[in-house]
Amino acid sequence: MFDKLLMKPYRLLTDFLAPLINLYLRIRQQRGREDQDRFQERLGIASLPRPAGKLVWCHAASVGEMMSVMTLLQALRARHEEWTILLTTGTVTSAQLIAKRLPEGVLHQYVPVDRWSYVTHFLDHWQPDLALWIESELWPNMLTALKKRNVPAALLNGRMSERSYRRWRFIKNGAEKMLSVFSLGLAQTGTEANRFASLGLKNVSAIGNLKYAATPLPCDENALLKLRTEIGERPVWLMASTHSGEEEIALRVHAKLARKRKNLLTIIVPRHPERGHEIAKIITKTGLSFAQRSKKEEITSATSLYLADTMGELGLFYRLTKTVCLAGSFTWGGHNPIEPVQLGCAVIFGPRMDNFSVMADDILGHRAAQQVDNEEELIEALETHMEHPEESRRLIEAAKPWLKEKQSVLEETLLLLDPFFMTAKKAKA
Repeated sequence: MFDKLLMKPYRLLTDFLAPLINLYLRIRQQRGREDQDRFQERLGIASLPRPAGKLVWCHAASVGEMMSVMTLLQALRARHEEWTILLTTGTVTSAQLIAKRLPEGVLHQYVPVDRWSYVTHFLDHWQPDLALWIESELWPNMLTALKKRNVPAALLNGRMSERSYRRWRFIKNGAEKMLSVFSLGLAQTGTEANRFASLGLKNVSAIGNLKYAATPLPCDENALLKLRTEIGERPVWLMASTHSGEEEIALRVHAKLARKRKNLLTIIVPRHPERGHEIAKIITKTGLSFAQRSKKEEITSATSLYLADTMGELGLFYRLTKTVCLAGSFTWGGHNPIEPVQLGCAVIFGPRMDNFSVMADDILGHRAAQQVDNEEELIEALETHMEHPEESRRLIEAAKPWLKEKQSVLEETLLLLDPFFMTAKKAKA
């Protein structure tokens, strides 16, 4: 019934709309949102040969999913070293980051657009022996093709928001058919496990979020030493992963804090570094002295703000300060609080942590982070941390046992995946 009522029309529609799909991809390419040099990968045409032997394909849609799975991939390589791992993502940003962090034995490709011919090209070339799907990106053509080829698959770090759940319930038979591809589902929370089960995923349980066990963000030690020397003993705080509208918040906060601390340094790291030119114009209007990292400008004693508009250096700036305001939480939906916690930061975030609501509630419940409702409360919180460094130390110390307790999710995931690797190995033999 699913094939007749949903899958077949979907396949026909994606074939019929092929010219529009290609036009859309070309427009994205012109705007820098598709990789010009590797564009064919989005059409299912591989740019690398398939290595001999067993291959596990892991799909992580974008940066967040990719970062959550890197430690798992390294552990899988150590545990099953005869396997090659193919990692796919869909964004240019994720590809740029992974180029610097790709573990040995792991290949990267862009995931093809979900059109039947592209999917077929991709699977014909790579012929995966096992598929690991990360979080929640469900593509009908790809999942149907995997099932037709009898490729064993597992859904890891499964995430299903209430909004997505309501949408999939309207086509529950279709959702059940797609989820039947997975013979194992590991969800982040019990609520999400129940949502997946309600949609037809048979073998699903909640074991936690792989982000808890992610490898700490890396940094260039020489760059860290240089910046520490430039900053010296100045008071400093970081506004990390800002979205539009949050740079203005950081500027107003800086202005008020700097009344007492003339030598205060505020570091702003935009979520999308390409906005650097736009943000620089905003800062220029304030008359404040600032340095821009993308232009290789140094921090001097006269620098009030440092605009860190470069890619993949957030780990560097988390190491530069103990007090971090995690942005995205005032205008968007929040970002991952584990990354600064892992690097010994006292974390403050705003009222909008919708994308990490379970994690935010958990860390707040352990009194290992601080939430503020607005800009004025952020100013008060930063004042407290600067006046009383023991408040930062309290958050940092409270976060250590909380994080350690959560990191068992990695070992549990590996144990549950072992039978898949053994079965695939026997089948290949």
